[in-house]
Amino acid sequence: METDFLLIGQGIAGTALAYRLKQAGKSIKIFDRPDQNQSSRVAAGLFNPVTGRKMVKTWNADSLFPEIIPFYRELETVTRQKFLRVQPIYRPFLSIEEQNEWMGHSADPEFSQYLETIHQQSQSPFIHDPYGGVLLKNCGWLDINPLLDGMQQYFKEDLILDYLNPSDFEENGGFWEVKGIRAKALIFCNGLGAMDSGFFDFLPFAPVKGEILEIKQEFSPNFIINRGVFRVHLGGGIHRVGSTYTWHDLDQGPTDRAKNELTERLSGLIKLPIEEYQSQKVGIRPATKDRKPFLGKHPSKQDVYIFDGFGAKGVSLVPYYSKVMATFLLGSNSLPKEVDIARYFNYI
Repeated sequence: METDFLLIGQGIAGTALAYRLKQAGKSIKIFDRPDQNQSSRVAAGLFNPVTGRKMVKTWNADSLFPEIIPFYRELETVTRQKFLRVQPIYRPFLSIEEQNEWMGHSADPEFSQYLETIHQQSQSPFIHDPYGGVLLKNCGWLDINPLLDGMQQYFKEDLILDYLNPSDFEENGGFWEVKGIRAKALIFCNGLGAMDSGFFDFLPFAPVKGEILEIKQEFSPNFIINRGVFRVHLGGGIHRVGSTYTWHDLDQGPTDRAKNELTERLSGLIKLPIEEYQSQKVGIRPATKDRKPFLGKHPSKQDVYIFDGFGAKGVSLVPYYSKVMATFLLGSNSLPKEVDIARYFNYI
């Protein structure tokens, strides 16, 4: 069996790139672990143009955000599933100075496409927002499990659920032979698994553990609340709350420390008690040392590529960069220097 591209990993990254290549008329095969991609499936799924404690515009937002909604809408069409939740995000101000700063942003074309409303007063007796807040648009969240399940059905026989080891990759006569498949090119999209592939161990992955809660709590507005912690209404009074970031205890499951941290942060945002804890989930994000993804071609191996390292912002980054990567693989452009793995070749 011969194919143009063999992708390893059907998380968000592998799904998007495989779809782009298939739409371009290329033959593809995907290997994914039978226990599925836990990093993608546990991810919170937010896409948010303004992030961090200082509420700054997310890196490369003006390129990323025009691609997000159209791309996932297209995947909804091909899968006949609904998983994209376009929803405003409300971010309370922490001071009158911050309120004034954002009043200034409202007249700045750099921010105008992401600003719905600047509120100078509290928007709810249930929110800690004495200085008001900013309501952001062109944002929301992605229900990742139905996306990945729907795309499994879309790929059909092109998706192979099986484990791979470094010894399974054999270079032979201009092809890569992997368990009976002859591929012209390999693309690793398997998160932290790429570190153990035998090809990309030189790249500085920086795994980050994240934990999220699902809780029952009153007050279900039609917007996401995000400041220090995010709170997304899933329906029926159930909310997703997250997320922690830690570089320690990566092999440990859900922790009381994370549960307590998220609970405390939520209490600083919402004035209502938690009625019930529904679940606590853990994922290890394939983040990178410089917080930029890994795209590019192996420096010495023939036709071996990587599309990986999207960390906590995969939902936002992947639509745009899957287009960039697909165009590169089809020979039509070079990669942006800030994401090209060539930035690390001097360290090999």
